[in-house]
Amino acid sequence: MMLITLLPYTFSLMATFPTHILGILLFCGCVIVIGIIQSGIVLYAFSRPFLLKDEIRACEECKMYKIHILKVLLRVPLMCFLAAICSFFCYQLSYVLLTVVIFLPHISRGLLWCRDKLLGPTEDDPELLMFGAFLPSEPLSKERVEAFSDGVYAIVATLLILDICEDNVPEPALVQQRFNGSLVAALRSYGPEYMAYFGSFATVGLLWFAHHSLFLHVRRATRAMGLLNTLSLAFVGGLPLAFRLTHELPRAALRDERRAVQAACVLVFGAGIFQLATWVAALNGDGRKRLSPLVRYGGPEHVFMLAKLALYPSVALGAFLLSCVLSNFSVTIFHLMEIITPFAFLLLRLMVQIVLSLLRRLSAVSYDPLIT
Repeated sequence: MMLITLLPYTFSLMATFPTHILGILLFCGCVIVIGIIQSGIVLYAFSRPFLLKDEIRACEECKMYKIHILKVLLRVPLMCFLAAICSFFCYQLSYVLLTVVIFLPHISRGLLWCRDKLLGPTEDDPELLMFGAFLPSEPLSKERVEAFSDGVYAIVATLLILDICEDNVPEPALVQQRFNGSLVAALRSYGPEYMAYFGSFATVGLLWFAHHSLFLHVRRATRAMGLLNTLSLAFVGGLPLAFRLTHELPRAALRDERRAVQAACVLVFGAGIFQLATWVAALNGDGRKRLSPLVRYGGPEHVFMLAKLALYPSVALGAFLLSCVLSNFSVTIFHLMEIITPFAFLLLRLMVQIVLSLLRRLSAVSYDPLIT
């Protein structure tokens, strides 16, 4: 865990100094050591069978499971080791290898598909696929996905609170000199900052609410859902940056103001669209096992969830397009989006109920035997 906490620092070094190999070496070194420690944990567990799951301990091929899990754990450290070596010759290739790590499960699945097409299908042990196969359809622990997501949302909300507390408390000397000792007048000058804070916090809260509603109806999570959820959280993590952009850059040139608002819209759109993609992934395939019966295809709860998850991407896209046309009002448009969206969430269920009622009436009229 100590080495994992160092990964953001080493990644920041890579982003700040992309042409220096030290950041790459530190990042890859942390990942390699983490992989070695995780492998040591696996070896320790298999040396004491009472620590293993019952289905592994009862299996005759226990050694096969150990080798398979070690292979899966060491894939990422091996790729990072190759990236570290390539950094001495071509650092661009190192970044390519590190990017491949993200899509490694899907690449492995594609290679297996090509092997089956060239050499014929092979029968895989279904029990072996349960332990560390990293298939897109492989189940994940739903509770751990929710716990990790809640942690990210909590950290993002904390960063917003720290930003507003750190930068928007006026100095006593400044209040005395510029505002004649009036604290109310001094705080009034921070109005745009407060507006950006409340709007950003409401956005984080509503995205968390949509995420909670999504996983409230999910019975089982898959690795594909976990990947999409992680991509959504990556955009959520950038919302404190959106807060800073929308209340600092408007003081600068108009062009910077428009770009700041557009960057914030992209972050909100990315967070929302990957939530929607997570929902689509849950619906895809065997939805009966993954979802509650209330939200399967055709029901009112399914329509409501689809509308709720599509709301933020639609509003963020609309605000982005309006900021391109009405660049003079970019910040105003963005703040209006943040203020109106919570009320849209409150009205959404009512709108869905009205639309469904109208569709039922229209369908009843179209199939009325007296009319036909």
